[in-house]
Amino acid sequence: MTAAAKPAISLLIIDDNAGSLEMLSTALAQSGVEILTASDPEIGVDMIHDRRPQIVLTDLVMPRMSGLEVLERTMEFDPSIDVILMTAHYSTESAVEAIKKGASDYMNKPVSIAALREKIGKLVEDARRRQRALQLEDELLQSAEFEGIVGRSPLMWDMFSKIRRVGPHYRAMLITGETGTGKDLIAQALHKLSPAASGRYVVLNCSAVVETLFESELFGHVKGSFTGATHDKAGLFEHAHGGTLFLDEIGDMPLATQAKLLRVLQNQEVQRVGSLTAKRVDVRVIAATNRDLRQAILDKTFREDLYYRLSMVEIHVPRLAERKEDLPLLERHFVSRFASQYGKEIHGLTHRAQILLSLHSWPGNVRELENVTGHACMMAMGDMIDVQDLPAYLHSTGPGAEGAAVLPPPPEPSVGTLEEQERLLIIRALEAAGGNQSQAARLLRIGRDALRYKLKKHNL
Repeated sequence: MTAAAKPAISLLIIDDNAGSLEMLSTALAQSGVEILTASDPEIGVDMIHDRRPQIVLTDLVMPRMSGLEVLERTMEFDPSIDVILMTAHYSTESAVEAIKKGASDYMNKPVSIAALREKIGKLVEDARRRQRALQLEDELLQSAEFEGIVGRSPLMWDMFSKIRRVGPHYRAMLITGETGTGKDLIAQALHKLSPAASGRYVVLNCSAVVETLFESELFGHVKGSFTGATHDKAGLFEHAHGGTLFLDEIGDMPLATQAKLLRVLQNQEVQRVGSLTAKRVDVRVIAATNRDLRQAILDKTFREDLYYRLSMVEIHVPRLAERKEDLPLLERHFVSRFASQYGKEIHGLTHRAQILLSLHSWPGNVRELENVTGHACMMAMGDMIDVQDLPAYLHSTGPGAEGAAVLPPPPEPSVGTLEEQERLLIIRALEAAGGNQSQAARLLRIGRDALRYKLKKHNL
């Protein structure tokens, strides 16, 4: 890739001295790097929000706002931005404070142009590597998707391999794993890879069926077989003939129904409730559970013979906590999906939001991550999801800027339309900023022009 073809990197220089701005702009000019300048630090902070530069070079002592304040506001907005502070009043204490607040470097004036060029050159290369990494992540996401399931961890590759091997051959099988791990997606993948792929894929959630109607649901009934049976009804086994029947939460199936299910699996025949004749069916059966069926056997709530019939082929779906290396790919997958669904331009998560998610234990597994990402995409006002966009229950476990101005917890995404949610967020930001539009824009992580457009749009 030639230098001209490399993705553009933006460098923002903030200095109230016009001569220094001109000198630094000329000295640091290089191919593939866009130089932005601001002689007013407040305008510079607005440019950070609007243009999102990868590198900021700022003077320390300026009127109305110091370089440390610029650093703090930059870190509040996006801690991945590299900030270099310059000062003619160097002290060890101020240098340590700047580094602790997130500065990449702290340089003494007069700055050595050669040293500054070298430092900026390294930061530019780092930014380009990050851009390439994001491009590779997009390509990796495409290659890491298997039948709608996202993963590239060893545990997931092992599971994908097993699905490929057993898909064309199974007649009955068991999927185990905690709630929210994606057992239904595994079942759909198995159906698609089986000879029954052209047939129906029928789902029954065993925990949602009234016990007295279980047999009727599965095997059907004839007219008059029980009170309310006003006509003949085919069961799900007949409905799934030539396809696949997915029995979710099979651990909740009554023992009496388990015995009849075992006979169907053994004989490939069903007998409707109240009928004297059996019908042949050609159905592949996939059962799933989040329970320990071996313990259920000891507790006499699950039949041992049915368990061994189903578990001849067993696939265990790992918890999200066991495959956290898949977290960035899953985040990217869900952000892309929800951004498209909500009609938003969201490119990903900030580093501190990613760190926050990586620290969470994910008891709800992938389903919890999906819900969290959907919430964040709805709440996000800018093109990146940040900590404040995530559900409030995650905030107490993650990093945050101590003393930073933040918005109150956002309303639940189920309340009102997306337009109403946006209007509420703007009102809350203006209230938190005391009516200061520039500060409200910073809280929302959008530019002042974007805020003014939204104010007009919502008649505020």
